Amino acid sequence: MDLEKSPAERPAVPAEGCLTVAIRLPVRIVVLVLVVPVRMLWDALVVGGRFLRDTVLRPVGRVLQWVAWAVFVWPWVTLWRYAVVPVGKALAWLGYVSLVVPAVWMYETVLTPVGHALAWVARGVGAGFAWVLRGLGVGFAWVLRGIGAVLAWVYARVLTPVGRAVAWLLGGLGIGFGAVALGVYRVVAWLVRHLIVVPALWLYEWILAPVGRAIAWAARGLGWLVRMIFTGIGAALYWTLRVLLVLPALALWRWVLVPVGRVLAVVAREVGDALGHAWRVAGHLSLAVGRFLGRLFRWIFVEPVRWVYRSVLTPVGHLVRDTVLRPAAEAARGVGRVTRQALAAARESARQTRADIRRMLFGTPREPERVPLAKDRREPGAVGTRTLGSSTTALTKD
Repeated sequence: MDLEKSPAERPAVPAEGCLTVAIRLPVRIVVLVLVVPVRMLWDALVVGGRFLRDTVLRPVGRVLQWVAWAVFVWPWVTLWRYAVVPVGKALAWLGYVSLVVPAVWMYETVLTPVGHALAWVARGVGAGFAWVLRGLGVGFAWVLRGIGAVLAWVYARVLTPVGRAVAWLLGGLGIGFGAVALGVYRVVAWLVRHLIVVPALWLYEWILAPVGRAIAWAARGLGWLVRMIFTGIGAALYWTLRVLLVLPALALWRWVLVPVGRVLAVVAREVGDALGHAWRVAGHLSLAVGRFLGRLFRWIFVEPVRWVYRSVLTPVGHLVRDTVLRPAAEAARGVGRVTRQALAAARESARQTRADIRRMLFGTPREPERVPLAKDRREPGAVGTRTLGSSTTALTKD
C-alpha cells in the first residue's frame, strides 16, 4: 500500500518568488522582537483587569446596588405598602358607604317607581296623540283625493287641447326656419369654397411647398457641413489627448506603478503574516510566563492561606456557629413566631370588629334568591302537572 500521494493527487502549492523568501525571515524576526513585549503587557493588563473586576468592581457594584435599593427603593415600597395602600382601602370603603350605598337606595326606592309612573303616563299620552294623528291623516287623505280629481279634469279638458295647438304651431315654424337655414348654409359654403379654400390650396401647392423643400435641403446641407467640422475637431482632440496624456499614463501604470504595487503587496502580506505568527508565539510565551507566576504565587500565598483557613479558621467558625449563632437564631425565630401569632390575633380581632360594626349599621345581608334550574323551568312540579281534564294555557285555565 502506497502511503504517499502521487504527483497528480498532491495539492498545488503556489510557487513563491525569491523576493518573498528574502523578505520573510528578517521581517518575522523584527516583528517578533517588537510584538513579544506588547503581547506580554496586553496579557498582564487582561489578567489584572479580570482580577480587578472579580475582586473589586463586582463586590463594590453589589454593595452599591444594595445601598441604592435601601436608600431609594425600600422607603417607597414601605410607604406604598404600609401607608398608601391602607389609606386607599379606607378611602374606598368610605366612598362606598357614603356614595354608592345611598345612590343604590335612592335608585331602588325612589327613581325606579317614579320612572315606571312616567313611562305609564308617556304611553297614555302617546296613545292619545296617535289616535288624533290617525283622524287628521284620514281627513287630509279625503282633501287630497278631491284636489287630485279637480286637477285631473283641468288637465284632460283644458291643458291637453292647448298643448296640442301650441305643438302644431311650433312644428310649422320649425319647418320654415329649417328651409331658410339650409339655403343660407349652401350660399355661405359656396362663398367660403371659392373665396378661401381654392386660393389657399393654390398658394400651398405652387409657392409654400417648393419654398419649404428648398429650405429643408439647405438645412440638411448646413447640418452635414457642421457635423463634418465637429467630427474633424473631435478626432484631432482625441488623438492629441491620447498622445499627450493617455499613452504616458498607461506606460507609467504598466511599467512603474504595477511592479511597485506588487512589491508593496508582497511586503504588506509578509508583514501581516509575520504579525500573526509573532502574536501567536508571544501568546504561547506569555501563557508559559503566566503559568509560572501563577504557580509561584500559589506556593507563596495561596497554599499558606488555605492551610490557615482549613486548620485554624474553620474549627473556630464551627465553634462560634454551634455556641453563639445557632442559639441566637433559635431565639430570633421564637420571637418572630410569637410576634406573627400576636399580629394574626390582632388582625382577626379587627376583622370581627369591622364585621360587627357593618352588621349594626347596615343589617344582615339578604340571602340570594335561588334560581330555578333548567329542568325545573321546563316541566311543572307535581302539583301543577298536566292532565287530560284541565288546561294549562292562560286563556282556558280553570
